[in-house]
Amino acid sequence: MNRYRLSLGSLALLVAAPAIAQDAPAADAPASDALGVTLAAVLLSQTGDWTGKLEYRDYQADTWFGLPMMLAVRDGGDGVTQIRTADFDDGPETGIVRITTVTMLGADGASEHTASFRKGRVPEMTSARLTVASAKDAANWTLVAEEDGKDANRPAIIRLTTVREGDTMTTLKEVDFTDDAGEAWLVRNRTTLMRVPEAK
Repeated sequence: MNRYRLSLGSLALLVAAPAIAQDAPAADAPASDALGVTLAAVLLSQTGDWTGKLEYRDYQADTWFGLPMMLAVRDGGDGVTQIRTADFDDGPETGIVRITTVTMLGADGASEHTASFRKGRVPEMTSARLTVASAKDAANWTLVAEEDGKDANRPAIIRLTTVREGDTMTTLKEVDFTDDAGEAWLVRNRTTLMRVPEAK
């Protein structure tokens, strides 16, 4: 069995992103980010094609091990959804693993609802809270998504921190188990992606 076998939950969390709010926000939706860059602009900037790698941390060796990855992000066409298709090369035994994720921006304008699909698995539904932690413009920002879920069969808060710097976008997955005392974030994996230039 491949030592880097990917769980649906891990892949879905990394390839999922909030939907795009292109229409006018609901009455109870939050206003623009204090820095002048809206959540909608941050999310819209993710559409397109990306290539890079998904990496897992080997704590014993204190090194990262990566899997090649391609990601396509498309606007769902209704102003509140995105369709994301991620392909991971899981080695000669498994081959290409495809995860298809549909995300929808919640009516509050600050949460996302996600459905993830993978061949041979039961689809998963999740919800997350979104925060634009910092932003310079629509191509340089930090977005944090947190959800209540499980990791290693334990209840946990799952946090994804996505940082875009021009044509580079990285996402770090961390978990904090809630069945123990205190707060301690454990790094699970990360993706590093480069935008693929549009064909002219």
